Amino acid sequence: MTIQQLKYAVTAAEKGTMSEAAQSLFIAQPSLTNAIRDLEKELRITIFHRTNNGIIATNEGEEFLGYARQVLQQVGLIEEKYIDGKSRKQIFSVSAQHYSFAVNAFVDVIKTFGSQSYDFTLRETQTYEIIQDVSRLKSEVGILYLSRENENIISKIIAENGLAFEELFTATPHVFISYRHPLAQKEIVTLSDLADYPYLCFEQGDYNSFYFSEEILSSVPREMTIKVRDRATLFNLAVGLDGYTISTGIISHELNGENIIARPLDIDECIRVGTVTRKNMTLSRLGTAYMDALKNHI
Repeated sequence: MTIQQLKYAVTAAEKGTMSEAAQSLFIAQPSLTNAIRDLEKELRITIFHRTNNGIIATNEGEEFLGYARQVLQQVGLIEEKYIDGKSRKQIFSVSAQHYSFAVNAFVDVIKTFGSQSYDFTLRETQTYEIIQDVSRLKSEVGILYLSRENENIISKIIAENGLAFEELFTATPHVFISYRHPLAQKEIVTLSDLADYPYLCFEQGDYNSFYFSEEILSSVPREMTIKVRDRATLFNLAVGLDGYTISTGIISHELNGENIIARPLDIDECIRVGTVTRKNMTLSRLGTAYMDALKNHI
C-alpha cells in the first residue's frame, strides 16, 4: 500500500467516477482502476461498488476512506513543514445535533485556522448519522445527548461502532418558544401548559424512534407534532405557530436572533450533552481546537 494509492482512492470517491478521477489525477483510467483493484486485493475489502453511473463506496470502503483522508492530511502537514513550505488545504468535519454552541465553536476554529486554505464541514444531522459519520471518519467529532430514555440504546450503539462518549455538560430541560408566545411570561413551564401548542422536533429518517430523538421526552403523547430537518425552519414555526421544542436552554442570540427564548421545564430529567470520537485515536490539531472551543461556549 502506498500514499499514491490512498490519494487515488480518495480522489475517486470525491469525483464519483473513475474517468473523472483519472482526468483530475492526470493518469490513464486503466492505471487508476488497476491501482485501486490492487489496493482492494491487498486489504481484502471492496472499497467501491461499480455501477453504470459511476462508483459508490461500500461500508468498508467508507471506513477505509476515512483513515486514508487522515493519513493524507498528516502527509500534507509533513510536506508543508519540511519539503515545500507551501500551505496545504486543511480538512475538518463535525457532525452534530442542532446546538448553537456547536456552531459557535466551529466559527472559532475557522477564525483561528481559516487564514490558510481549508475545506471544513459542519453537518447538523440525524442522531444515527452522527454515530455513523464518526465511525466511518467522515467527521472527526460528533455531538449528541444522552438521557434516561435513550442512554442504554445509544451507549450500546456508540460502543459497537468503536466510539467513546465524553460528557461536556449536564443541563436541565428547557422549552424554546417565541418571545411573543402566550407562555413567555411564565418563569417555569409545565407539560400541561404546553398541551395546546404544536410540538416541534427534528425528523430522524429511518431511525425515527424516541431513542434517536434529538428532543428529550419525545415518548410523551402529544396531539400536535411537526417534524422538520433544519433549525431555521423549526424556529420560524415556533414564531409563526406558537410552537415549542425542548432542549438544553443554551441559545445563541447572535445566531438565532432575539425571537426565541428559553424557559425551564418543570420536570425531573436531565440532558447529558457530550462528544463522540473514535476510541484510541488522537485528535488532529483542528479536532483539539474544536474541543477547546466547545468548552468556551457552554
